[in-house]
Amino acid sequence: MTDPDLSAAFGHPEDRATASAARPRDRISLRDHVLNVEIGAFQEERGSQQRLRFDIVCEVSGTGAPAHDDVDRILSYDTLVDAVDAALAEERLNLLETLAERIAGLLLQEPRAERVFVRIEKLDRGPYALGVEIVRSAGPERERGLAAPDMPRPVVAHLSNDAIADPRLPQWLDTLEEGGAPVVLTVTLPETPAPVAGASMPQRRIDLLALDQNAWVLAARDPRCLVVGSRTEIEHAIRQGRMLVWAPSKIVLDSPERPDAGPREPERLAAFLADTLGATHRVGIGADMPGGTRLETEAR
Repeated sequence: MTDPDLSAAFGHPEDRATASAARPRDRISLRDHVLNVEIGAFQEERGSQQRLRFDIVCEVSGTGAPAHDDVDRILSYDTLVDAVDAALAEERLNLLETLAERIAGLLLQEPRAERVFVRIEKLDRGPYALGVEIVRSAGPERERGLAAPDMPRPVVAHLSNDAIADPRLPQWLDTLEEGGAPVVLTVTLPETPAPVAGASMPQRRIDLLALDQNAWVLAARDPRCLVVGSRTEIEHAIRQGRMLVWAPSKIVLDSPERPDAGPREPERLAAFLADTLGATHRVGIGADMPGGTRLETEAR
């Protein structure tokens, strides 16, 4: 094999970086960083941790001048470790590919980072290591110095089933929008009884799916509503100025910082989301909203 990428295919990412570099670059690396992580798409991988090994190489631009032994003028090794920790803290993931993408994306936000190699391997799935490796480069948006704005703080409104069915719903949503803050809507369990599983874990999933379904019922009542589930989707929708409805199963099941409340306590889930997003105001429309005001729906 004469192709340098092929000849280094099973080498360390440091060898891959060297073999595929169009021009010499400085590099910093993280080798053999092993963490216990809950990850995986299979049911047997849920509720338990497995060892992941992280190897990262980040190619950096030169400063054109000596660093004068000044840590503030370099890309610190801690940045690599912090990127791994931040990607793991966002939410539970099914795929190593997604985790690798998030780590690379975080590192490429650093002004000096030009190209990143990320290799992640599962060490406990057999008498071998199973893994992925990706290579990503800084894009033109980063090179122009464009940065994502700070996420606006939303209003979080928790709606009862009566409020969802009420013909005045569009007017209430209009009122929520008038304040100028993004609007995040949450729902309670539907009135139709959920199937009874007879075991706690399946019942929890059934109830969460019922909440997700009710989110879609609300979204069908007003074209402004966008159903979202993950923290990434929520933040993106808020930055886009969309009115969103939270389908909670993804975060409740997969986030490392899971709420204490379960699906049978939807008002507490709503309060958890409001706390997580730093809501400026919280309101219950025909429902209780911890720490918020309540708008009654009985009057016609």
